[in-house]
Amino acid sequence: MVEEKGVHTGGCQCGAVRFRVDGRLGKASICHCRMCQKAFGGFYAPLVSVAEDRDLTWTRGAPSYFQSSNTVKRGFCSACGTPLTYEAPDGVALAIGAFDDASKIAPVIQYGVEGKLPYTDHMAAIPARTTEDDFQALEFLASIVSYQHPDHDTDTWPPVTPGNSAPSE
Repeated sequence: MVEEKGVHTGGCQCGAVRFRVDGRLGKASICHCRMCQKAFGGFYAPLVSVAEDRDLTWTRGAPSYFQSSNTVKRGFCSACGTPLTYEAPDGVALAIGAFDDASKIAPVIQYGVEGKLPYTDHMAAIPARTTEDDFQALEFLASIVSYQHPDHDTDTWPPVTPGNSAPSE
């Protein structure tokens, strides 16, 4: 279980959907099943359950849903596609990467290991470098203007982007 108490906030990449969990989070996990791989577009789904006695509040917008099976629906942002929830009869789990501070939510168990992609156990051995170490891409990287929502709640949404004159923080 995640022992961190207090308030946990997060949301989608564009900021259209934001959430807040008051109190302790439940068990953090990753699921390797093929359904989770497809839902997250990744090697696995990192999720943390919301303890039954805690409140999950959607503070801006609300997820759209895809009924991925007869018992499970998955919430996502319909504006940017960010995966947000896994909702089953036993409760709700939130995507760890959608939290404003995902670094405090470490998975403690893996599920669906029969679907685990064979190279995921060796990813730490793959050569690594920082973004700035990609010297061939430095000019491109310097030209990037991020429209991603910041990792904290804001009073207004959406931000000012090309074709959008809404006020922003």
